[in-house]
Amino acid sequence: MPRPTSQGKEGAIPANPPGNPVERFVPEAILPYLRLARFDRPIGIYLLAFPCLWSASLAARSIGDPYPDPWLLVLFLIGAIVMRGAGCTYNDIVDRDIDARVARTRTRPLPSGKVTPRAAFLFMVALSLIGLAVLVSFNRFTILIGLGVLPIVALYPFVKRFSHWPQTVLGLAFNWGALMGWAAALDRLDLAPLVLYAGAVCWTIGYDTIYAHQDREDDGLLGVKSTALRFGRATKLWLTVLYAIAWLAITAAGLLAGAGFAFLLGMAAAAGQLAWQVVTLDIDDAENCLARFRSNRDFAAIVLGSILLDMGLAAIF
Repeated sequence: MPRPTSQGKEGAIPANPPGNPVERFVPEAILPYLRLARFDRPIGIYLLAFPCLWSASLAARSIGDPYPDPWLLVLFLIGAIVMRGAGCTYNDIVDRDIDARVARTRTRPLPSGKVTPRAAFLFMVALSLIGLAVLVSFNRFTILIGLGVLPIVALYPFVKRFSHWPQTVLGLAFNWGALMGWAAALDRLDLAPLVLYAGAVCWTIGYDTIYAHQDREDDGLLGVKSTALRFGRATKLWLTVLYAIAWLAITAAGLLAGAGFAFLLGMAAAAGQLAWQVVTLDIDDAENCLARFRSNRDFAAIVLGSILLDMGLAAIF
């Protein structure tokens, strides 16, 4: 028996809203592929890249360097761009039947027929090869760690079919850079990156729960599971706990790496940003959820800025 098609709800936000630079300036022939990789929605690149940058910067702080290795930061930025694109393409290949039944996602390139599954697969391979070139630029230890995330990435799009916790698997995959940044800088792992990773995973569960509330009604109709459905009206309480753990762990990781007072001041501001998300969240308003989700770019930037400011002041004084 075929599963029902979601009718969506009034005011649902489309998957590919017009008006961004990709929509305006990119040739029509390649536009569907850029949409497939979500290059028209760069928030995912930021959220994937920042844990890498946090980790590489804290690693440099731990050995007294005045700034992180710029080359490492560039490599992680390139890696975040192409691997986020490859991951989104893989997820869309797996989810194309579900996406066709959800109001917000039915216009994506695969369910709309603008890109064939074969073309999407080849595009994913091309992006992955660029990512592999970035990975082999690191030391051997980091390469091995990087390969370790592949089973988690492969599992992620299937989890929502049998568990309400796909956001946890996303967190495990999306924050792998919290381990890789430290390993790339120091050729080892210490307690600080492990604590950082744990905190970043909780952070991702929180912000992706907010994101998932956009599709809560459709997911319930289609039998797709999420923490948004699991938490329901208790979402703000769950977010408070998850964000508190995330903030405490990220702060502890900074202290373990030798960060000082400037870092703590910055983390106080970061705590305020997370609190704003929770207090102002309206899980019944898709635009509100999307805005709070996207604001995690600001939280991540505050954390990185706190680390870099602390490093700079330590070098001066």
